Amino acid sequence: DLSALFWSACTECLLCCVCQLDPDNTGFIAVENFTSLVEHHELQLDPSKLDMLFALVQSNEEGQVCYQELIELMSSKRSSSFRRAIANGRRTLQREILLDETGLGVYKRFVRYVAYEILPCETDRRWYFHQNRLCPPPIFMAIITIVQIIVFMCYGIMLNKWVLQTYQPDFMKSPLVYHPRHRHQVWRFFSYMFMHVGLEQLGFNALLQLMIGVPLEMVHGILRISLLYMAGVVAGSLTVSITDMRAPVVGGSGGVYALCSAHLANVVMNWAGMRCPYKLLRMILALVCMSSEVGRAVWLRFSPPLPSSGPQPSFMAHLSGAVVGISMGLLILRSYEESLQKQCSWWVIVFSFITFLLFAIFWNIFAYELLGVQLPPAP
Repeated sequence: DLSALFWSACTECLLCCVCQLDPDNTGFIAVENFTSLVEHHELQLDPSKLDMLFALVQSNEEGQVCYQELIELMSSKRSSSFRRAIANGRRTLQREILLDETGLGVYKRFVRYVAYEILPCETDRRWYFHQNRLCPPPIFMAIITIVQIIVFMCYGIMLNKWVLQTYQPDFMKSPLVYHPRHRHQVWRFFSYMFMHVGLEQLGFNALLQLMIGVPLEMVHGILRISLLYMAGVVAGSLTVSITDMRAPVVGGSGGVYALCSAHLANVVMNWAGMRCPYKLLRMILALVCMSSEVGRAVWLRFSPPLPSSGPQPSFMAHLSGAVVGISMGLLILRSYEESLQKQCSWWVIVFSFITFLLFAIFWNIFAYELLGVQLPPAP
């Protein structure tokens, strides 16, 4: 829009002036010179950006500003420059509470709501609120949910059955279902997330994906949230292949529980800073719903209400997804500004996950024959 183009022009003009203050190309600008430039700059700057600039300048104890940090801050790149400026500086933002903002449109009010739902720190909320853009939109969770609904509708019409679909032989013959007899078909370790036992499981997963997944994707981006979701999905099917070797798997619960457990763990870890309304009641309600879903899956696995030709889908995907969320997901949600690649703990988690993947691959290749597991017949 015009305001974005105008701000971009202001930014480029200001950075050009900054270059003139560093003729020797040292990478640093004296604080006095930079402060004078900002205060007497002819172009009108965004007040929120101006606050950030002064905070960055006044936080420096060596009397100079790093040019690279300035570029990252002006271009709204994810970095620790703004956090460090606020945490270590002698100046805070002029408007300390984002809730005091008035005259906001519908979209900006929604962005503010998302900021208070997901982020525990007021500084992070303001940073996200002022640098948020509608593009790219949070499309990953929406696409996954739409595809799951379409697949469910197709099988519901074909089978003329909308609950307990796994009792229909034609449902289990689907090339999307993970079945231990077909574990050599690698895509099934992913594609099972599009199949669901019935309307109740689909409704539960779709609701949580949209209510929790979309705000998370808006704040942390499509790459981080898609990685977390798919890690939960893959860990779910692989865990079932190790711990419940005769059972098939359907449903996106592995990815859903990865998102939910990561978000709930983040809320608990930052309980004092979270400002979402009725957070205790919502936490209890979420835990009750998730526990009831796991209980339903356990009941269907060991006490099926109808006679079936083979074992019912396993519930272990729910539990493994929760473990992925608490380990990998919690780290992703705690590092809003800092790049994941710069964190040692992130690489420890990645190494652990890769080790699990390699172990599960070898297990699926050799363990079934070595242990003499009697698999149910292929559907």
